[in-house]
Amino acid sequence: MKMIQNRHRLQKGEARLSSVLLLLFILSITWLLWSGLYKPLVVGLGAFSCVLSVYLAHRMGFFRHQALLGLMPRLPGYWMWLLREIIISSLEVAKLILKPSLPISPTVVVLEAQTKTDVGQVILGNSITLSPGTVTLDLYEGKLLIHCLTSKSALELQKGEANRRAAALEHK
Repeated sequence: MKMIQNRHRLQKGEARLSSVLLLLFILSITWLLWSGLYKPLVVGLGAFSCVLSVYLAHRMGFFRHQALLGLMPRLPGYWMWLLREIIISSLEVAKLILKPSLPISPTVVVLEAQTKTDVGQVILGNSITLSPGTVTLDLYEGKLLIHCLTSKSALELQKGEANRRAAALEHK
């Protein structure tokens, strides 16, 4: 009975204290490492921003998706791959723009997401949109509608590397 109550509580968006503290810890450490300023006022404002972020995450239902916290250890590797893809896409789009003939071939493709969770599908859609030359237009029932600047980028997307990597985030 207690398990059912806990599940119902989490479905309503309530959070376990350990999840809240873990997110607060991750945000605080990240803020401290990136800010480089350790004056009392700045640290106080940073602590306030971390607490506010956790509060907003709770209000938005972040803790209903407990899988998010399980993804965190695998995200840095995914981010490195995504950064590489963004750089490659940026160079390709820059080459297209600099050519006088502007050899684009706009294409819209439908991609079936290999990820089964809403979070995984959103990660996939946002990753595609972050890469220059591609925009995720819609996500409905696990299918992404994507606009690609060239047919070559559409074919590359349909090969499924981004889809496979996003799905690998949930399966470990």
